[in-house]
Amino acid sequence: MTERNQTDVKVIFALTLIHFTGDFYGSFISPLLPVFVDKFALSLAQVGLITGMMRMLAFIVQPGVGYFADRYPSRIFIIGGPLLSIIFIALVGWAHSFWELLLFVAIGSIGSSMFHPSMAGMIANYAGRRFGLSMSIFNMGGTFAFGVGPLCIAWLVSRWGLEATPWTAIPGLAVMALLFKITPRPLAEGLRGQGFFGAVREAFGEAWKPVLLIWVVMVLRTFVAQSFLTFVPILYVREGHSLMSIGLVISLFTVAGAVSGLLSGHLSDRIGYKPIFYVTFVLVTPALFLMLLLPGKWVYPSAALAGFLIFATLPLGLVMAQKLAPQGKSMVSSLMMGLGQGLGGMMAPLVGSMADLFSIRTVLCGLALIPLFSIGLVWFFPEKRLREQTLVG
Repeated sequence: MTERNQTDVKVIFALTLIHFTGDFYGSFISPLLPVFVDKFALSLAQVGLITGMMRMLAFIVQPGVGYFADRYPSRIFIIGGPLLSIIFIALVGWAHSFWELLLFVAIGSIGSSMFHPSMAGMIANYAGRRFGLSMSIFNMGGTFAFGVGPLCIAWLVSRWGLEATPWTAIPGLAVMALLFKITPRPLAEGLRGQGFFGAVREAFGEAWKPVLLIWVVMVLRTFVAQSFLTFVPILYVREGHSLMSIGLVISLFTVAGAVSGLLSGHLSDRIGYKPIFYVTFVLVTPALFLMLLLPGKWVYPSAALAGFLIFATLPLGLVMAQKLAPQGKSMVSSLMMGLGQGLGGMMAPLVGSMADLFSIRTVLCGLALIPLFSIGLVWFFPEKRLREQTLVG
């Protein structure tokens, strides 16, 4: 392990590359939703079920994985998880029914849920004093994967069809073989003697109230972001955009978010957290409206702007929670990422049902207002306490 105040660049890079690789394959699903709709004649509620199930598994799996990762530190979570994602997400092109598709996506999603808590907990141990920046770099790996992956899979399927998706597993398996040699074993975090609920109490302690507040805000942010990622592709296809165009929109949306996440992590080390939440939450509502209402090629810059703003605070919630509850970092990470993103995404079937009744654009316009209304909760973030933790750390 590195010195307390030094950043181990090699480990941070390895963890970021694992994050990128695992999420690269997880990003295949959103741009392929219009293709699955055509192949299996899916309703919008069924589309919501696919993405909702992906997030539900994060909700179910991550807290348990976070607990076992703290209790039994092992590379099985950070290497085995991405392998499941690589293999089973690549197989979606060979699904012969909606239920078979759901099974492949489910197993791939379980793999994704396995590696996130352990790695997010390891970042704090190897980041030194550059915790905010290191966490943002780590997060950028996943967000950048969700930017590049949709474009790659859209190009491949447009050119060779769904049957070609299993071939995408080859480069992922090669990368994971390399990372197996250079990735360190996670460190124990002192919760081995605790039961699950005892570990939760030990991890959060008296910090549970501010952590819960941050978690609620992050759930709302995730709900909006995932709803747009799920239903904007279908909306745009219905309005005449090609599959490559959809892949580009999703890529711009998420790559811009990777850039803003890195920038916000850097700024948070200097100006704090609340100012970043205030600015991005005020501006993201009109940006999402532009994404829904501007015609033609304007969808591309509007998608980039909306993604830049909606994802800017993604790494900050996890950083704040780990600073408020530094014991059991994998447990804290799993509850913030798994529970937060899980619940945020689990509402996708409800959004799909509402879109079947009204329209996709009408429902998404309503959801675009949520970040603006969330600013009142941000006011209560314990900024002073977080800054004190930064100085101590």
